Amino acid sequence: MLQDRTGSRVPQVTFHTRSGHEWVDLTTDEIFAGKTVVVFSLPGAFTPTCSSSHVPRYNQLVPMFKEHGVDTVACVSVNDTFVMNEWQKTQHADDLLFIPDGNGEFTEGMGMLVEKDDLGFGKRSWRYSMLVRDGVVEKMFIEPEVEGDPYEVSDADTMLAHLAPNAPKPMDVSVFTRDGCPFCVKAKEALRNAGIDFEELVLNEDYTEQTLRAVANARTVPQVFVNGELIGGSEAVEGWLKERASA
Repeated sequence: MLQDRTGSRVPQVTFHTRSGHEWVDLTTDEIFAGKTVVVFSLPGAFTPTCSSSHVPRYNQLVPMFKEHGVDTVACVSVNDTFVMNEWQKTQHADDLLFIPDGNGEFTEGMGMLVEKDDLGFGKRSWRYSMLVRDGVVEKMFIEPEVEGDPYEVSDADTMLAHLAPNAPKPMDVSVFTRDGCPFCVKAKEALRNAGIDFEELVLNEDYTEQTLRAVANARTVPQVFVNGELIGGSEAVEGWLKERASA
């Protein structure tokens, strides 16, 4: 039976982390004392849902969490520090704090340690998230106790909606480019100058011309998408930004 520990203090644990070539002990007091911390915990590094959805969205929303008073956004998993460090690198998630709960002590203290023997994982964390203020759990979002690995309530958007119900969500912007394209540079500069973050996809590295024709019905770059809508090339982006600024 999973435990909702809202109103309780987080367990007193020392995490053994690796920084460069040195071991660094990190205590829960160092992480939580006097701070507002968003924590999300998941079954394992490099696993599908964790890598494709859970970590990337929290990583994307770190600036918004900090805008609304959060000091740290932390990812906890029952994995060793070497695995967690490598996973953080592959996720390009330098703004997140990756916490290796290698022995499962923190997770057990939170009442979230479960058996994953059927997958060959041993004991791992159930998927959940929580908002912690000065070491006290203010709110927990625990995934339902059903078979498998549900992912319904511990996501970053649910946590942000709890923390800041009226906060607008950031735009999802992708820019299809190619190396040496001056119009691509122009479009990216315009987006940056407007304070808009974007993901860049480079021809023959991240996509092919066939992909571009399939998704944008175009052969030229850049092609800019915002929240699923095709904006177009650099001139279209500048026009869209002007309309947005005058709205």
